[in-house]
Amino acid sequence: MCLGVPGKVVDVFAEDGIRMGTVDFGGITRTACLEYAPEVDVGSWVVIHVGFAISVVDEEEAARSYELLAEMGNLEDIDLPQTADGVRAEDYRPGGSAR
Repeated sequence: MCLGVPGKVVDVFAEDGIRMGTVDFGGITRTACLEYAPEVDVGSWVVIHVGFAISVVDEEEAARSYELLAEMGNLEDIDLPQTADGVRAEDYRPGGSAR
């Protein structure tokens, strides 16, 4: 199964003429290619698949994705992000409310 994971862009830079960024996945950072998402800037939330930003999402959608990944047991080593109102992703319920 292929999986895209949301992360927050914390840095944008060029590497060999290619637009790249550092993406934070709840405390784990990785470099990703941003060429396919030219509107992305620092602070944007993106879905990363095999090292490429494939779509832009908002913070609430990222939190919902983290919640589903947590339910599947795929986030044991990740410090989950909080939403803008301070709700941790594992406590986030679709529709915008906390459990």
